[in-house]
Amino acid sequence: LSLLLTASLYCMEGDTDLQFLLVGGDLLKVRSSSWKKTRFYKLQEDCQTMWHESKKTFKFNQTFSIKDISAVRAGRQSEGLRKNTEEPVEGRCFSIIFKGRRKNLDLMASSEEEAKQWVTSLEKIMSNMENLNSQQKTEHWIFNCLRKADKNSDNKLSLEELKDFLHQINIEVDDQYAEKLFQECDQSKCGHLAGDEIEHFYSLLTHRQEIDTIYGEYAKTTGFMSAENLLEFLIKEQREEATLADAHRLINKYELDDKAKEKQLMTQDGFLMYLHMPEGLVLNPTHKAVHQDMSQPMNHYFISSSHNTYLMEDQLKGPSSTEAYARALIKGCRCVELDCWDGSDGEPVIYHGYTLTSKILFKDTIKAIKEYAFKTSDYPVILSLENHCSVEQQRVMAQHMSSILGSALLTSPLGDQMPTDFPSPEELKGRFLVKGKRLTKLEACFGPEETAGDDGSLTEEEEDDKEEEEEEKKKATEGKKLKLAKELSDMVIYCKSVHFNGFQDAKDNLGFYEMSSFKERKAMALAEESANSYIRHNVDKLSRIYPSGTRTDSSNYNPVPLWNAGCQIVSLNFQTSCNDMDVNQGRFLTNGKTGYILKPAYMRDLGSEFDPITLTAGPWLQHKTLHLMIISAQQLPKVNQKKTSIVDALVKVEIHGVPADTADKETPYIGNNGFNPMWNENFKFDVYVPELALVRFVVEDHDSVTDNDFVGQFTVPFTSLQMGYRQVPLLNKEGDPLPSAGLFVHIMIMDA
Repeated sequence: LSLLLTASLYCMEGDTDLQFLLVGGDLLKVRSSSWKKTRFYKLQEDCQTMWHESKKTFKFNQTFSIKDISAVRAGRQSEGLRKNTEEPVEGRCFSIIFKGRRKNLDLMASSEEEAKQWVTSLEKIMSNMENLNSQQKTEHWIFNCLRKADKNSDNKLSLEELKDFLHQINIEVDDQYAEKLFQECDQSKCGHLAGDEIEHFYSLLTHRQEIDTIYGEYAKTTGFMSAENLLEFLIKEQREEATLADAHRLINKYELDDKAKEKQLMTQDGFLMYLHMPEGLVLNPTHKAVHQDMSQPMNHYFISSSHNTYLMEDQLKGPSSTEAYARALIKGCRCVELDCWDGSDGEPVIYHGYTLTSKILFKDTIKAIKEYAFKTSDYPVILSLENHCSVEQQRVMAQHMSSILGSALLTSPLGDQMPTDFPSPEELKGRFLVKGKRLTKLEACFGPEETAGDDGSLTEEEEDDKEEEEEEKKKATEGKKLKLAKELSDMVIYCKSVHFNGFQDAKDNLGFYEMSSFKERKAMALAEESANSYIRHNVDKLSRIYPSGTRTDSSNYNPVPLWNAGCQIVSLNFQTSCNDMDVNQGRFLTNGKTGYILKPAYMRDLGSEFDPITLTAGPWLQHKTLHLMIISAQQLPKVNQKKTSIVDALVKVEIHGVPADTADKETPYIGNNGFNPMWNENFKFDVYVPELALVRFVVEDHDSVTDNDFVGQFTVPFTSLQMGYRQVPLLNKEGDPLPSAGLFVHIMIMDA
């Protein structure tokens, strides 16, 4: 099909929901109780950009791209709408939630029916774009660049418009080459490209020489790949244990030409389609779903965890929001933090104490957590309470958790006798666990209760912070004793917070359910100096790590050394995009994005001799050699949106794991080509502990004067790599997919 026809297909011409968006309509934009203004919203002809018109200026402004929307929520679900509108307009309201840090767009329609139409239509086009295959996304993107380059909208391309188009898709060519390309396609010799000529231009543009070479080597049946040829490729190059039935399945699934499919042949287009599908990607598709044993004790897993989850930005004056909990939970986070303080009108609030961060109601937070806890993962969520409230407001906290979370809140141990170990994530599916202080030992659930301290009080300890003068000052203002309400205390079952007095003390005196929190500096020191002791401690206890209080900008630390020491709850600032969050996302990419990753067997053994620092002989040593060729990249986005700016692309490959495995290498940069740069660069890495290793592919825009600019990345567990010729999808700095962009690589893993 021509590009214009393809675009019409993507727009699903004739679909009533999408036609509704293309026509558009008035909506009330809500910013505050006093700022509510009418805006005219409509979908552009590219079917991916929403624009709005101000009634005051009568100017159209680009508002957002459909691909930037995370969700559309009907009703008064956002904080803004709950605060700035009344309950009777519930059915007329909806919110557009964006990826990254962009604020929600709160809107109100003129009727409930119209609001439903907006929500339904937006969700449909989001789903439509999400379900496009890689080739369709590429064609859609190229078409939109062509449409923008066609300044006079005559569906033709002049030479100047072609040059502009090449800049838009990230290619810098000299005038002589552009003119040569134009003349080659201008078969009618009329000075512009139209119809079949644009299609020919598109074919030249998207032609991939490396695919020609690979396909040509195996297309041994009248110029095509037979099922037998494809099977040879799967076994020899992709190192798969494939059968002829697998080859037939791939042909039936991905071949685009019906005549070829009837003959059980795969054309080059079908072969390219296969390479962009899950079977052809770098991530083993069987690892995308839950594939690990989920019946082990909960502390035998790495658990995706967030620090100060309520914050959207920095730790000093940034906004707190229930939306931050929704975003973290949707990303698969399974441990969220709630800093609880006394609020007005007897209602506890959440904010970063002693700072100017805004406050949100505890009850609203619990409602948001309940709403989003199990949308991405069915496995348990830990509510980590930092409790600074009076006894009276602690009772209110307990009441809110009980009434809102209901039977999903775990309030007693599983079984009818005192447990000796944690239940499994499988046993705790759909449940909430409270982490915090507790007045009694857990054994009290099965016998007479004992109180701790006078009048039911517990010593407040900020675990690793007690030596710091500033924290001591804060404690002095709060008093040395924190009164604890029995109602709240009784909700703490498997995650009782206690002070850490050393590994031997923990072994001799603490129950399995008594856990400590460690500031990053203390945890890093233990992981470096006493790694094996830390690993053994974490075989039957839980450990939580959190960032230093000096990270007021919400920056993060490297979680890898803590995972190497067996620490389960390594909490990061989810609101901050950085290398450390990329690695965290890679760690929890597999196993169905459940937020739980089973630790290696040698980290679940009380007698383990594993030490990631000294790395003595043992079952953890499985020395592998990774041979990696970075072949090419496709459709890299422009980092600098200036018309003349073109990406100078280079690729870095990083290995994250035990110190002996940590390494990085990079390709040279390819100047002025972000559309289809080619390197054919070979790397070799030694990986000694593959079960703890992660591989991070990073694409940067080279800059000889300043630091390189980030373009995209993808991080994958070493044990989830597929061998052979593989496509590597790229994610932006927020961790969301970059449509069409990717790397093409060849991977070989051998026993050393």
